[in-house]
Amino acid sequence: MRATRRERPAASVSERMTDRVAASQGFDFAAEDASTLCQSCGACCAYSAEWPRFSLESEEALAVIPPALVDDSRGRMRCEGNRCSALKGEVGKSTVCSIYAVRPDVCRACMPGDPECLIARRHHNLPS
Repeated sequence: MRATRRERPAASVSERMTDRVAASQGFDFAAEDASTLCQSCGACCAYSAEWPRFSLESEEALAVIPPALVDDSRGRMRCEGNRCSALKGEVGKSTVCSIYAVRPDVCRACMPGDPECLIARRHHNLPS
């Protein structure tokens, strides 16, 4: 019996762009699992207090984020300096989002290796 080769699904446009941007910066995101990268990084969550702004979230979605982590006056996540208050751990070593399951859309949109990720990683002197 001949073994059949499994066809890998075609990469999405965003996956191809992420790989292309990462490769152009000399960092091989394909060699790492995306969730592992994020859990050991956290750079995007500690880059700028202006970045975690709410945009497309419904009132219902915002209501499940603990009020202590929301900066209502500025329409964003509360930050300590440039770091999101929901981020726990040490950037570049081991991090976790304390509200990962209910994180805002702006956080869901950030992908390992995308241009914003690479900018944040460079800011923290991490490989990019």
